[in-house]
Amino acid sequence: MRNIYTGIDLGSDRIKIVVAELIKDKFQVLASTSVKSSGIKKGLVVDNEVALMSLNKAIDEIEKILGIRIDKAIVTVPANNRSIKVVSGTIDTNGAINGKDIVSVLQTSAEGQIEDNNELVSIIPIMFTTDENKYTKDPIGITADKLSVKALLATAPKKQIYDYLKVFNDANIDVIDITFNCIGDYYEAHDKDTDESIGAIVNIGHEKTDVSIFNKGILIKNNIFNLGSKNIDNDITYIFGTDANTSRELKEKFGQANKKIADVNEVLEFELDNGEKKSINQFEITEVIEARIMELLNLAKKEINDLTKRKISYIIVTGGISELMGFNYDVESVFGLEAKVLNITSMGIRNNMFSSSIGIIKYFHEKMQLRQKEISLIDKTKINEIEQGKHSMLDFSEDTFISKIFGYFTDN
Repeated sequence: MRNIYTGIDLGSDRIKIVVAELIKDKFQVLASTSVKSSGIKKGLVVDNEVALMSLNKAIDEIEKILGIRIDKAIVTVPANNRSIKVVSGTIDTNGAINGKDIVSVLQTSAEGQIEDNNELVSIIPIMFTTDENKYTKDPIGITADKLSVKALLATAPKKQIYDYLKVFNDANIDVIDITFNCIGDYYEAHDKDTDESIGAIVNIGHEKTDVSIFNKGILIKNNIFNLGSKNIDNDITYIFGTDANTSRELKEKFGQANKKIADVNEVLEFELDNGEKKSINQFEITEVIEARIMELLNLAKKEINDLTKRKISYIIVTGGISELMGFNYDVESVFGLEAKVLNITSMGIRNNMFSSSIGIIKYFHEKMQLRQKEISLIDKTKINEIEQGKHSMLDFSEDTFISKIFGYFTDN
C-alpha cells in the first residue's frame, strides 16, 4: 500500500494543505497550497459559512494540482482551553504484543479520564511496561502476560472541536485524526537530540502565539497569548497611515526583521487611499517590524520561564513571520545561541507556515506504525487517477461526520 496522507491546518489567517507520500522513509510533497482564510478568529470558528468557503477554495486548489478531490484528512484543532494530563492503564495480553494490544491499553488508560465537556484530541504513549517491569517505547513483538502504559491524554472543549469538525463535514472531508498545531510543529522540527531532552516550540501565528514545552518528545505544558504577526500590520498602519493590505505587503515584501540588514537607501513609493503619495525607506519600516517581533519573542521567553523551571536544551521558533530576512538575529538576541528558527527544506513547502500541516502527517504516520496499521488517505482508484492525470468528482456519503470520526478515532 502506498502511504499518502493529507494534512490540513485551518488557521485564522490562512488554510494550509499538504498532501505527501512516504517514499523510502522520507515524505515527498505531492501537492500543497496556502489560501487566505475567513470566519476564524484567534483559532476559533466564528462564522461556519465563511470558513467553509475558504476551506473549499483551498481544496479546489489542491484538486487542480492533483487532478482529484481529496476527501480524507488529518487536521489541526485549536488548543485554546486545552487540558493535558498523564494517565495509565494495564491489560492482559496473550502471547506476543501486537497493534491491537497497543490500541486496547491506550483505550483502557483513557477510560473515565475525559471531562464531560471535553473531547479527546490525542493520546500519546510515554512509556510501555511489560512483565518484570521491562520499560520500552515500542513493545510490539514482546511476549508478555501484561502490558501497561503511561500516556499523555490531551483534550479540549467539545464546542470548539465540533465547530471545527462541522466545517470539514460540510466540505465533505472525512477527518481521520485530529491533534494540536504544536504537536505537528514538534514532529516537523524534532530530531534525535530533541527526542531525548526538554525544550520549547514557539509558533508565532497571525493573531496568537503558541508556546509549548516538550519533554523527550511529549507535550507537557502549553500556553497561548493573543498577539501575533497581525500586530505588526497594525503598527505599520498606525505609524505610516497605510491600509491593512498595504501594511501587510510592506511587511512581507519590503521590510526586514532586523535593522542589521535593512538599507536606508532602499526606498519604496506608494499611494494612500486618499490619493496622497508617500515614500518609506527600508530601515524605517524595519524598525517598526523589529520592535514588535522583539516584543513577541520576549513574551514567549517569559511564557517559557513561567511554564518550566527546568533547564531548556533547545528553543525552536516557527510560523510564517519567521521567514522574514534577519529573523534569526532577533531570535538569537532574545534566546541566545541555543535557539534556532525552523528551516523546512522539503520541496513544495519551503516555508515555515507549513510546519503544522506537514508535521501532523508525520505524527499520524508514526502513530499508525505503533498500531501496526497501514492507511492511505487516498484510495487506489484515486491514485490511479493521479497517475493518469484524470479529474474526478466523487459522490460523498451522507453519514454524519461526528458519528464517523469518533467511532474511528477511538480505534486509533
